[in-house]
Amino acid sequence: MLVAAAVCPCPPLLVPEVAAGAAPELDAARAACSDALGVLAAGRPDLLVVLGTAGQGGRGPFPQGTPGTFRGFGVDLDVRLGPAARPAPERELPTSLAVGAWLLERTGWADAPVEGLGVAETLEPERCAETGRELAGRAARVCLLVMGDASACRTLKAPGYLDERAAPFDAAAARALGTADVAALRALDPELAAELKAAGRAPWQILAGAAENTGLAGSLLYEDAPYGVGYLVAAWS
Repeated sequence: MLVAAAVCPCPPLLVPEVAAGAAPELDAARAACSDALGVLAAGRPDLLVVLGTAGQGGRGPFPQGTPGTFRGFGVDLDVRLGPAARPAPERELPTSLAVGAWLLERTGWADAPVEGLGVAETLEPERCAETGRELAGRAARVCLLVMGDASACRTLKAPGYLDERAAPFDAAAARALGTADVAALRALDPELAAELKAAGRAPWQILAGAAENTGLAGSLLYEDAPYGVGYLVAAWS
């Protein structure tokens, strides 16, 4: 059963070494992520699953101990999803899960076994719900660390350029995440999310599936759109 969840954005810029001189611009987001992870620890989970979107080669489950790296972003920094495992996993974490692993390392996570799950941005809403139910049934007390960004179309300089539909989409997602509104999350339009480059849609809808009939309450800890990309941090417990 799902007992708690943290929702965090997953830009590599969240990692100060990647952001370099621009690192202070996301200090508030990092602090909010730390607060959200504190809610996970308070949930006393038997299992923590970190989930986020990934390309074809980064989809599927990742066992504890899977390595990740930010070398592709010009930084000599490696991370690991929880304690090292033997035998060592063969695949590397996709970027979204590597950022999640970095957050866990930063907060010293040692409260429960941890696994990862990479999913397609295009995963259909019903399949998202099914995946969420499956995750919630993995252990008596399950926590989720849900990695995903809102739209990437909030300004003219945003990765997806300016789209007037982006701000209302992000506001609806923020309301749903901040109030643990499962129905509202499930109602997010996957086609609109894809057009707005909102990579968090599928992970959020997986969370909605996992949270069905749990009565969890939500709290929105951070909402902003630096660099024209919507970043949201929320905690459910």
